[in-house]
Amino acid sequence: MADDGHPALAEMLCFDLYAASRAVTAVYRPLLAEIGLTYPQYLVLVVLWREKECTVKELSGALQLDYGTLTPLLRRMEKSALITRRRRDDDERSVTISLTEAGAALRSHERPVQARIAKATGLAVTEVAELQRTLRALTASAADAGS
Repeated sequence: MADDGHPALAEMLCFDLYAASRAVTAVYRPLLAEIGLTYPQYLVLVVLWREKECTVKELSGALQLDYGTLTPLLRRMEKSALITRRRRDDDERSVTISLTEAGAALRSHERPVQARIAKATGLAVTEVAELQRTLRALTASAADAGS
């Protein structure tokens, strides 16, 4: 605590979360640049590599991104021929996102990228699992408090 009773920056949980997020994302940046992706594009592909296709609404929920952020990202990915977007026949308001062959082919980079990230964290597998449980609980609690 600073002399005035207010926490110093180094004592604030929000700053530690912010700094950790920036540090991890900075490790991703050059790895993904080698394959022509940004970090948000990579996250979209991670979802699609498992789901094959999903609606924008489902993708928004999985990535915890709003439509205003996600839509321009998906447009750029479509322009780069990584995904396709199509309106559903049964509901014109709903857009389905699918992988192209080029988007699917990038999955061969997933394991090497994740191995480099795991090494960069300096954490054991069990420590990563515990950290993820803690962060998910924190996220859920903060989301509840914010609504």
